[in-house]
Amino acid sequence: MKILGTPARLFTSVFIGAVLVIFSCKKETSDTLTPQDEQQANVTATESDAESEDVFNGVFDDVVGVNKDVAIGSTGIFGRTIAVNYGPADGTGRIDNTTLLPSCLHTTIETSTQSTFPVKITLDFGTAGCIANDGHWRKGKIITTYSNRLLYPGSVATTTFQNFYIDSIYIDNVTSFKIANTGTTDKLEFTADIDAKLSKPNGSFSEWHSHRDITRIYGNLTTTPIDDVFTVTGYSSGKTKRSDLVVGWESKISKPLVKKFACRWISDGTATIARLNLSSNSQWVGSLDYGFPNGSCDNRALLSLNNHTYEITLR
Repeated sequence: MKILGTPARLFTSVFIGAVLVIFSCKKETSDTLTPQDEQQANVTATESDAESEDVFNGVFDDVVGVNKDVAIGSTGIFGRTIAVNYGPADGTGRIDNTTLLPSCLHTTIETSTQSTFPVKITLDFGTAGCIANDGHWRKGKIITTYSNRLLYPGSVATTTFQNFYIDSIYIDNVTSFKIANTGTTDKLEFTADIDAKLSKPNGSFSEWHSHRDITRIYGNLTTTPIDDVFTVTGYSSGKTKRSDLVVGWESKISKPLVKKFACRWISDGTATIARLNLSSNSQWVGSLDYGFPNGSCDNRALLSLNNHTYEITLR
């Protein structure tokens, strides 16, 4: 998430498409909804999916951004270009990936006694946490085991979390977060599969299940990842609770999302959204435009639904 403010802020990104939304109250019944409730159910589902996308897009960038001997290097918290909302806007060029690392970050690298791989890397942001160069506050641990260098076809990175927060969001149940290199030596491609629950202090939560296919379309001939551009396709499903509103959905990207390592958000792409009213079989069909308003690097997206539009603000 606006997987990937980069591929990999694979995971902002947001990948929303044909969305089946099941609404209920606290008891999760499927009562007939008013038109206003139908629209609110769609907006809530869209916001939840987008937020989950953005969180794991950021984690994706951090996982692939560790040192070049293990992954790609210089993405996520490990490096950015000077751009909107990234580091000092003084025209000095690329952000240094050592002097601008989060002040609270402690990194541990563990290798097998028999060989270099598998390698386990722990990113420990401590119990107090701190703000990184992407503007987000983190605390707790991201723990990733790499089967081989992530640039090699067939390699897999499996991530778990320990008391990990990003801003006010607690990743309290991740049964799976796996990144796999499914490309070739001359074409970089990843899949990312996530099953997770994200909770907030006010009792809201999102359950999110996602599959993403991430393909590099620009930057294959350079050695620095910061100029890489990826397209993202895939689908997701989930459930979210906001106050008394409980909404479930399924989604699919209808126009490939554009993810740039030099941007914090998804900068282009479209998803169609359908809310199926189970009691009447009526459909509410909308679309989420990540290129709104002009395809620039920003946190704005536009949801169009039944002759209404809603601007969605990404994290």
